[in-house]
Amino acid sequence: MPFDPLVTAVVETSLNTLIKDDPELGRRLARLKGQVIQVHLKEINKTLTFVFSQQIDVLANYEGEPDCYLSLNLAVLPELRDQSNITKLIKQDKLVLEGDIQLAQKFSQLMTDCKPDIEEWLSRATGDVVAHTLVKGAENLGQFVKAQASKHQNHLAQVLTEEWKIAPAPLEVAYFCDQVDDLKSHAARVEAKLNQLLERA
Repeated sequence: MPFDPLVTAVVETSLNTLIKDDPELGRRLARLKGQVIQVHLKEINKTLTFVFSQQIDVLANYEGEPDCYLSLNLAVLPELRDQSNITKLIKQDKLVLEGDIQLAQKFSQLMTDCKPDIEEWLSRATGDVVAHTLVKGAENLGQFVKAQASKHQNHLAQVLTEEWKIAPAPLEVAYFCDQVDDLKSHAARVEAKLNQLLERA
């Protein structure tokens, strides 16, 4: 199976499953009915076309004219929800937008709110209590790993600067920078005096 149809099928199925599970997302989809939005993803240099009806159809190839065209990085998509960000993103070359701005905002809101509720999905297979326990356990494990990584990073920094003396401590770096600045200004004063003496001679 070619890469493009596989990607579009995965995106389409995922979005439609999430929308089917959430009535609020279904209402937002209804507001986009009959619209076509084309999104060029800069990270992978691919263009996906979203055709809205009772569901979302995602196409890799589309010959018609879209109602709205966006070219952006995926990280920029949530920022489109606020209209005041759009002009800023265009000026910063983070966004190319052609067509209806409000349509782009509705699309952005739908996409950023399409987040899977893992606990809800797990509860269908395992029951509410087990699903809640698993999700909370995963969250706690994630926080523990993050805290341990931060602790080890701080410990390594202390070992490098204080015990092994491989890297200078932050205060030593600041002191060195101050000395360099002093030396620069002293050299500038000497150079100015030297120029005055040369002019007199």
